[in-house]
Amino acid sequence: MDKLDYKIVSMLKQDGRLSNANVARVLKVSEGTIRRRLKRMTNENIIRIFAVPNPESIGLHSEALIGIQVDPDKMEIIANKVSKLEQATWVAHTTGTYDIFLWAAVESTEELGKFIRGPIGTIPGVRRTETFVNLRVVKRGHGPRD
Repeated sequence: MDKLDYKIVSMLKQDGRLSNANVARVLKVSEGTIRRRLKRMTNENIIRIFAVPNPESIGLHSEALIGIQVDPDKMEIIANKVSKLEQATWVAHTTGTYDIFLWAAVESTEELGKFIRGPIGTIPGVRRTETFVNLRVVKRGHGPRD
């Protein structure tokens, strides 16, 4: 990536809906240049452009960060399983007390309990979980805080 690529990404982080023409105008390059660079960056998996919904606005009123301790030989299998769960919005391998962290969004705290005891807790190799319930999300995504 060069300076122009970084500028393009920076603009899209602020507003992913910007048109190629708008980005080109601000950066003083052709629209074709922006289109080619975006195509290359998406094809090379440098960037992904997608919508980040506000869970509350779509009926998901309870969010939590869940730390998962797993059997060492099962880390990849468990991470792949939990990443396929509809409630999981973000999954990462980590160091420290927990091997995997999962961000989940569900309808209620009752549903959160069912999610932890069911789809998470019944996976072979899951040793322990700890749940950190979000009281309020201050920032979501990479753009400026609204």
